[in-house]
Amino acid sequence: MNIALNVLLFELALTFYFIATIAGIIEIFRGTKSSSRLALYLSVMGFLFHTANIVVRYVEGGHIPVTNMHEAASFFSWCVLILFFFHEFRYKLGLLSSFIMPIVFVFMFSSSVFPREIKVLSPELQSYWFGIHVILAFLGDAAFAMACGIGVMYLVQERFVKSRRLGGLFQKLPSLQSLDEINYHLITLGFPLLTFAMITGIIWANSAWGTYWRWDPKEVWSLITWLIYALVIHLRLTIGWRGRKAAILSIIGFALIVFAFFGVSLILKGKHVFM
Repeated sequence: MNIALNVLLFELALTFYFIATIAGIIEIFRGTKSSSRLALYLSVMGFLFHTANIVVRYVEGGHIPVTNMHEAASFFSWCVLILFFFHEFRYKLGLLSSFIMPIVFVFMFSSSVFPREIKVLSPELQSYWFGIHVILAFLGDAAFAMACGIGVMYLVQERFVKSRRLGGLFQKLPSLQSLDEINYHLITLGFPLLTFAMITGIIWANSAWGTYWRWDPKEVWSLITWLIYALVIHLRLTIGWRGRKAAILSIIGFALIVFAFFGVSLILKGKHVFM
């Protein structure tokens, strides 16, 4: 019964996310006020089913459901939505769902193609550091996913400004200054989360495997990602890299996260097979 309920909840969440993504795309081209609200409401409905799915898997497995690719991709989408709703209600950004929901749907759809078994935690993962480490890591990456979406919004808006076509979509998007500030805010939110995730991971690795650093592929690519975002913050503070350059770097940084998430996990096998 739990398996059937778990599958049903996931499929309902995936369906609502898909419809919300389509509604968001329609909003870009049509821009009616009702379609904007529809995309948000559909996202909320999907999130509720998604949350129930995660709770069922947590109860069934007895741990945060991130022990395989299905769970990890699903949990990541859930974390992105938490930040999306917060920024949507705080900043009232026009068309935010149009640029964020495609990211959520792609990860959820990717999750759907992986095996959905609920695994028992291996002894080396049975530590209180497990929950702390993965929550910090996923929330940090979710902030970077949001920054990527905002970065794309910035580039689109900048194109309208340079082309002097100031109607239609231009009027529905936030100002370049607002987008740049929110992009930086998200990076400065994600960077400390990723930093603390790496620190707790190092401490956990020493207690589990007797060494702080093992040059595991996921560890290496996490370090590369950390360096990219450290560079973004450094360049902004020292030589004033803002706007277009910051937006492009935020997109590149998230592309590395996607590779570390899927490419490293599926191609470069290591200890981090669960995330």
